[in-house]
Amino acid sequence: MSTTNGATQTTGATGEDQIFEWYPLDLLRDYEQQKKQHDQKDQLQNGSTGTTHKRGRFALVVLNQPLTHLGLVKRLWKNASIRVAADGGANCLYDVAGKNGDHDFDDLRAIIGDLDSLTTETRTYFTTHSSSPTATKTAIIHEPSQYSTDFAKSVDYLRGPSCSKPDAPPPDIVAIGGLGGRVDQGLSQLHHLYLFQNSPNYADGRMYLFSGESLTFLLKAGTHRIRVREPGQVNQPEKDVFAKWVGILPVKEPSRIWTKGLEWDVEDWPTEFGGQVSTSNHVLPETEVVEVRATRDVLFTIALRDV
Repeated sequence: MSTTNGATQTTGATGEDQIFEWYPLDLLRDYEQQKKQHDQKDQLQNGSTGTTHKRGRFALVVLNQPLTHLGLVKRLWKNASIRVAADGGANCLYDVAGKNGDHDFDDLRAIIGDLDSLTTETRTYFTTHSSSPTATKTAIIHEPSQYSTDFAKSVDYLRGPSCSKPDAPPPDIVAIGGLGGRVDQGLSQLHHLYLFQNSPNYADGRMYLFSGESLTFLLKAGTHRIRVREPGQVNQPEKDVFAKWVGILPVKEPSRIWTKGLEWDVEDWPTEFGGQVSTSNHVLPETEVVEVRATRDVLFTIALRDV
């Protein structure tokens, strides 16, 4: 077994033989509170295997969509190692924070894109404010190409030499916004999940879409073990990060799926748009790890509880 990007997978396996471990709780965990309660830092006990799991670093991209569920957004912001805005995403940060004297989102590494949405007021704010006197000012990176989206330009920046460490795996990326508003824009963000993850084993890092109400990510062909609760925390809904609703969507092509840990588990179940799709399924109250096996890539989406 090998561990990369905060997730474990079998080495030498291909296609349906691959086993992937997911720890989406790491993205939204309140580490400060956990340290007070359990005197834990970066290593968390994996109750299902008895081994330790070290959380991986991730980068945050703020897309041009009004920000809601600010408790969750602030937790993602605090846990991220790098934070950038895709053009008008900076306006969204400014509207909910800086404009009102709130400096929680001042530590922004860069604003990237063709900059046709960035307002003068927002640009001025982020280039003159920072979270501390020694912090680097926000960089304004103008990429005028109309053959690439601002989201794509942000991902290229995060995977490029400005942010990548030579001896470290590329960071996972969490994108905030993009699944509300216009349908074509929402579908474009789902398209980007496929576009940015061509490798069958996530060699370029994993990607997540955070909409405020749900977290969505791409499951490659293989078996996926997705930790949805802390070890030993079953039947304590007040402590859950995730709500019960789950969907498994064959957006790109038909697939066959097997599931464990859901209210309506399936085995060797054909799924495709225009046929059967699994939506509004439920994580069982006693489930710590949801298991999904798929013959082709599918999207996994799970609802979030607000904090």
